[in-house]
Amino acid sequence: MAHPRVTLDQWNALVAVVEAGGYARAAEQLSRSQSSVTYAVQQIQAQLGVQVFELDGRKARLTPTGEQLYQRARYLVAEAASMEVASTCLSLGWEAELRLAVEVIYPNRRLFACLERFGQSAEHTRVEVVEAVLGHRSSLLEEGAIDIAIYGTVPTGYEGEHLMRVRFLLVAHPEHPLHQLGRAITLRDLRQHRHLVVRETSPQRAHEPAVQTPRRWTVSHMSTSIEAARGGHGFAWLPEELIRRDLEAGTLAPLPMRRGGERFGDLYLVFGDREGAGPAAQRLAEILLADARGIAPEAH
Repeated sequence: MAHPRVTLDQWNALVAVVEAGGYARAAEQLSRSQSSVTYAVQQIQAQLGVQVFELDGRKARLTPTGEQLYQRARYLVAEAASMEVASTCLSLGWEAELRLAVEVIYPNRRLFACLERFGQSAEHTRVEVVEAVLGHRSSLLEEGAIDIAIYGTVPTGYEGEHLMRVRFLLVAHPEHPLHQLGRAITLRDLRQHRHLVVRETSPQRAHEPAVQTPRRWTVSHMSTSIEAARGGHGFAWLPEELIRRDLEAGTLAPLPMRRGGERFGDLYLVFGDREGAGPAAQRLAEILLADARGIAPEAH
């Protein structure tokens, strides 16, 4: 493998000269002598056999080759600085990667906002999100495949902190036949129409559908169920927060049930290993809990 002829220090000097607008200002920003900065740029030209700057009147400007070298050098210097920050974080025990399991009823709007805030504290920690429907809980935790989970129940043997309560509405498109009955709807009415169900992630399928009906479509994701209901293909129990825009736009409407037209579910924050959780996992958990409680997490 060939070794680079130009050092990172020399590339850094080139970037500083371009962005500072001259050798004198670059030397000042780098806390170095102007002669050493000039020499560094000259070494780049000598080592590579190229001309980086050319005179334009009394000013020096980048040549086309110099412009390309500057763009690459800027990326190289930024990557080196990023690597130093990442190394510092890792030396302090921050995890390189976090795995987060999330029930699909947890609003993506909240999830993305929390992950964005987390990135400000742990820029160099990668996050893998595993979306889950109902089951498949304890197995992922027991296998060590998940660091943090947002689940609708707390698996046996684990501790969980309450995050939020989710309201479910039984809905269908406003032109669905159930909305045309002109009266309160009963379970007998529902059994005459198609029920849209989201399949559990767990292969055990421990939960039965909320409404037992001979006509059913089972899909793999909540967004698919929402789209099917929006298209008038059936009725479904859906989280209010995920269909708020459809309710406001009138593309979905709550069914006028005689009783039981709404249900509630809770979500909990669960650690795979609470005692062994690293600083990144603890920080993400702190942000998720603060968001659920409507407070700003402490700055780190």
